[in-house]
Amino acid sequence: MARPSNKNIQAKLVLVGDMGTGKTSLVLRFVKGQFFDHQEPTIGAAFFTQLLSLNEATVKFDIWDTAGQERYHSLAPMYYRGAAAAVVVYDISNVDTFVRAKKWVQELQKQGNKNLVMALVANKCDLESKREVKTEVFQILHSPPSPCLE
Repeated sequence: MARPSNKNIQAKLVLVGDMGTGKTSLVLRFVKGQFFDHQEPTIGAAFFTQLLSLNEATVKFDIWDTAGQERYHSLAPMYYRGAAAAVVVYDISNVDTFVRAKKWVQELQKQGNKNLVMALVANKCDLESKREVKTEVFQILHSPPSPCLE
């Protein structure tokens, strides 16, 4: 519930990345606190909302979880148009998803909102023994490696 003195902010958030990277699992954990070992692929896109109460404001996130299948890629601009933030997700156990994540970042930089805030998320850290994307890759991108969050 918003505090009377707080301002209310509405923000569109979009998740993009290849199929199977765990976008829906991230959203379900954030919105409902749920996690399932097996999650059905998203068809087209799924919509969620989540309120986040901070000291200075209450943020209502309108979250678009996009499908990762290539056949739905052409629909993605419809979902990220006007977004305040984008989460680009890749699977640490699949280097191809990381390569595609870089392409997503480039596409968002080119076609997204000029003030778009982006986060690159290394997902599936529980698959460390199958890791294909090494943490050293981040140094190449001029960013320090970040530990997986649980």
